[in-house]
Amino acid sequence: MNILMLSSTFPYPPTGGGTQVRTFNLLKYLSQRHSVTLLTQRSSQVTDSEVAALRDRVSELVVFDRPAAVPTQNFLDKLGRFATFLNAGTPPNVLSSYLPEMQEYVDRAMQSSKYDVITCEHSVNEIYVHPESRKTHRTVVNVHSSVYGSCKNQLQTGTSENTLRDRLNLPLLKRYEQRYCKKFTNIVVTTEEDRSQLQAFNPTAQFQVIPNGVDFADFPYRTADPGGHRLIFIGAMDNLANIDAVQFLSLEILPVLQQQYPDTTLALVGARPTPEVLKLSDRPGITVTGRVPSMADYLHRATVCVIPMRTGYGIKNKTLEAMAAGTPVVSSDRGLEGMSVDGETVPICALRANRVEEYVEAIAHLFEDASLRERLSREGRSLVEADYTWERAGRLYEEALEG
Repeated sequence: MNILMLSSTFPYPPTGGGTQVRTFNLLKYLSQRHSVTLLTQRSSQVTDSEVAALRDRVSELVVFDRPAAVPTQNFLDKLGRFATFLNAGTPPNVLSSYLPEMQEYVDRAMQSSKYDVITCEHSVNEIYVHPESRKTHRTVVNVHSSVYGSCKNQLQTGTSENTLRDRLNLPLLKRYEQRYCKKFTNIVVTTEEDRSQLQAFNPTAQFQVIPNGVDFADFPYRTADPGGHRLIFIGAMDNLANIDAVQFLSLEILPVLQQQYPDTTLALVGARPTPEVLKLSDRPGITVTGRVPSMADYLHRATVCVIPMRTGYGIKNKTLEAMAAGTPVVSSDRGLEGMSVDGETVPICALRANRVEEYVEAIAHLFEDASLRERLSREGRSLVEADYTWERAGRLYEEALEG
């Protein structure tokens, strides 16, 4: 196949978050078997050496300079952006990364009949695909997570950063998702939950559920159980869902746990910690690392990986990576979305918790029970090896693109 792949996120190196990791690994698989032209954007942080490394991965790489970020706006500017969203139907975050020159390239490419399929890696890239394109090409949107579903969940769980804004945006996001889903012949999602919702928006599209995977070279299985009372949370520390999770863990769960186990420590490991995350390091037992050379090294030293996500749709790379490394996991329903980790016919691979007392009980259980830690470690790794490899995800994605 000749594939035209669109990604406003520069997908290399695959260390900057879920979108980057998913896009790079699917691209890596497809490029081994097909001709892939990648259109992407680079920010000022992307180096020439990173561009050169990515160029070696594809048949053709076309890089545009990412639009400059709009500075903090006053009330009238924000009102204007909302009015534009209301009238045009496209969210501000989609418009902020839109490039007319990238649109011109896509339009010429579609007219040339060179490509068999065009893929949008994350729904933010849907803006470049015209509805009529589905008449001549397979058009695929790889929805990493539903924007409408995420906004709705934040309002339901009280984790919204701006409740008034999100209440106003919610019906607009639903309208937006309904509209863009109708443009595509194939829609790829990471979980059954997203599939159920988006299929209602476009019942005629072909849907494929393709979860994320893990690179086992980066996340080898641990060689020993470290024991102790060391907790860890991993993830990009400028992501709103992660910021909410680490504040919940640090301010509500950890203090209760430290009353029972005073030597309990918590490592918050991930790139780009925001000021509110950095401030957590002032509290007893908490370390904020920033970006580290090897996430697996930190996971191997931890007794338990706690993933108290209260918002954020889609399958979580952090959950898969912790399980691959062999670190026992305690997580919320949201952190375990899309995964079968417990039940009558399923080996238990993680402990589930959603309230503070449930987290404390589950973590304490793992602190005290080495055999349970070993069981979760072994079963978690086995689950990832069976169902969550990038080889499997790439093969399923290839089938979706072939139609």
